[in-house]
Order: sequence, then structure tokens, then C-alpha cells
Amino acid sequence: MQFFSEYINFWIERYPSIFDYTKEHIIISFIVISCAVLFTVPLAVFMSKMKGNKIKIIIFNIANIFQTIPTIALLAIMIPLFGIGFIPAVVALFLYALLPLLRNTYAGMESVDPEIVEAAKGMGFSTMGRLFKIELPTALPYVMSGIRVTSVYIISWTTLAALIGAGGLGDLVLAGIGYNDTNMILTGTILAIIIAVLLDIIIGTIEKKFKTV
Repeated sequence: MQFFSEYINFWIERYPSIFDYTKEHIIISFIVISCAVLFTVPLAVFMSKMKGNKIKIIIFNIANIFQTIPTIALLAIMIPLFGIGFIPAVVALFLYALLPLLRNTYAGMESVDPEIVEAAKGMGFSTMGRLFKIELPTALPYVMSGIRVTSVYIISWTTLAALIGAGGLGDLVLAGIGYNDTNMILTGTILAIIIAVLLDIIIGTIEKKFKTV
């Protein structure tokens, strides 16, 4: 009971700074996820229209290389390029988000039945009409799955962005480690989990609404 009492008092005393850390975390994550989606979905669509496989393999290999670099190492690499703070964190996390989104969207585009596309072409659908009315709606479950997985990853990885001065809940966790403060560590960890779960639920709800349209 004493622990819970102390923890509640911690929240009462520190809620303004906790709110600021949470806001920073959400902003970084949202920007990274949005930029990754806006970049990878068109790229995957373009790749699905390519006839050769060499360029596709190169693109996937590049995205895979970024995925295999340890998070702390990639963040450290950003420091000589962009300094410390918000921008290098966003760039590093963006590079991490590429592979799952690219892979899922491309798989979704490849799952479209060519006969359906040909039938739409015979019915007079333009290239853009086929893309937005047939191909992308068919690929949507794959795309949304990629977004959901990537979102959870990014929210988790954003915690490490505090190591290069980007802010967010990672600052709370790092400060807790430095001061040996369990309340700070628990708060940062729990809030990151809550954000990830809530975002997954929101994206899942959006996906269901698209399916019913």
C-alpha cells in the first residue's frame, strides 16, 4: 500500500512534466509513422508495377540493412550527420519503419488477382481507377497490418531516442535509472505501453470501418 501511495503522490506532483514527456513521445511517433506511410505505400505500389526484379531486390535489401542495425547504433550514427535532438531521432526511426511497411504493402499489391485487374481494364477503368478502386482496397488488410506492427515498434523504439536528446518518455526512464527512481521508470514504461495499445486499437477500428465500406 505504501508503494501505491507513493506512486500516486509522484503522479500528483509530477503530472505536468509527465504530460510533456508523453506529448513529445506521441509527436515523434506520429511524425515518424506518418512519413513512413506516405513514403513506403507509393513506393510499394510503384515497385509492384515494375517488370524487373533487380531494382526491387535492391530496394528491399537497403530497407533490410537499416532494420538489422541495432537501434542505439543507428541513433549514434545520426549524431555526426544531424546532431542531437528531434531531427536525428525522426530520421533514424523512419529508416527503421521502412521494411515492415514496404514488405506488407508490396505483398498486398502482389495479392491482387490479375484477372480482376484485367476485367476492370476491359470495363474501361483507367490506371488510377483500377489502383484506387480495386488494387489498393484489396491490399488494404496487408497495408493496415504493416502499419499496426510498425506503430507498436516505433512507439517502443522512440523511448531510446532520448539517448540523443530527442525527449519523450525515454527521458523519464533514463532519469529514473540515473536517480534509481522506480516511479519514473514505471511511469515511462507504462505510458509507452498504453500509447502502443491505444494506437493499435485505433488503427484496428479504422481498418474495420474500411472493410465495411
